[in-house]
Amino acid sequence: MTLFRSRLFPDIVLNLSLPENISLQTSGGYRQLSSGGVRGIIVYRIDASTYAAYERNCSFRPNEACATVDVHSSGLFMIDSCCGSSFNFVDGSPTGGPAWRPLNRYRTQLSGSNLTITDEVIN
Repeated sequence: MTLFRSRLFPDIVLNLSLPENISLQTSGGYRQLSSGGVRGIIVYRIDASTYAAYERNCSFRPNEACATVDVHSSGLFMIDSCCGSSFNFVDGSPTGGPAWRPLNRYRTQLSGSNLTITDEVIN
């Protein structure tokens, strides 16, 4: 018997050599995607071979209409302006506000200049 897992979203493949992904060519660069996840995904480059893809749906009261995480204007952390929770880029852990759970982090795989983001949660 084969069991099929329902998918949250289809794989997202980003060609890192395209102009819209130029910010992901340097460590500390990020890009917010409106597709994937529940409310979109934030992709962050940790180093030359490591990328993190975080759910934009806040982990504190995720069913609220405004529970959407964005990158702070400083580019140093992620924040949900609705509840005031902030999250780090290292592992998506909360660093302030009422949230106590980290953001969901999706599996990423780098192959050449293509970064694939799957719906597999790895935290």
